[in-house]
Amino acid sequence: MTLIEKTGALIAGHDLIDSDHDEFIGLLNKLDAADNTSFPALFQQLYEQSERHFERENALMKQFSYPGETEHKGEHQRVLGEFKQFKSRVDKGLIAFGRSFVKDRLPQWFGLHVATMDSALAAHINKQTEA
Repeated sequence: MTLIEKTGALIAGHDLIDSDHDEFIGLLNKLDAADNTSFPALFQQLYEQSERHFERENALMKQFSYPGETEHKGEHQRVLGEFKQFKSRVDKGLIAFGRSFVKDRLPQWFGLHVATMDSALAAHINKQTEA
């Protein structure tokens, strides 16, 4: 079973952002299906991918003078902080905590984040580049 299916609702409308989201969805689905032995390394990969993705989005916000930059960056920081808390547990062998985060927290957060913050950022960038 797939944890997240890529649907129209998960497309922000900017190639770089959507490409990063595709990678996130792929890693999240791999984590959901992973055994306990491979889970920690995949969790680390998802964390690092999220950091890189957030850095790219932050750079886009700065480049295009995005008016919602402060709130969007704050959300990135909040999620990375939550990620770090669960990563510390996974690193100690408490895989169930990581699985809970992957299944119960990240899919809902991701869907909402893409539909609101990332879609608004993509629309702003697209408007700036069309002008």
